[in-house]
Amino acid sequence: MVTIDKRSSKPYYEQLVLAVKEEVLQGVLNAGDRLPSVREMAKILLMNPNTVSKAYKVLESEQVLVTIKGKGTFVNKVSDQPRDEFKIRQVKENFAELIVEAIHSQVTEKEMTSWIRDSYETLGGMVQ
Repeated sequence: MVTIDKRSSKPYYEQLVLAVKEEVLQGVLNAGDRLPSVREMAKILLMNPNTVSKAYKVLESEQVLVTIKGKGTFVNKVSDQPRDEFKIRQVKENFAELIVEAIHSQVTEKEMTSWIRDSYETLGGMVQ
């Protein structure tokens, strides 16, 4: 189940977005699975419903989730999610910033490569 770190500097909605994506990659959530309603999720996570709603909207805009009126919010099929070149550019920029911080912190290329490999293995290596 999704958890939110109340001590993190990352906004709650961003944590929820990332947690849902991670659960999809790990197979905890599968295509067609129904997520709790906004109010249910807010109650479970002890969060403001507006925060959950914002996260769900982000996930819908990224086509991770799909909402069907009167039915609920469901995990979308990965095959229905087109490659988002804008998002990929953002990831690349964030990665470049991370590399700068890593080098500044004296993290070696070998360590970074190992971390990347471990992360892909942990998340199921979904992207080839």
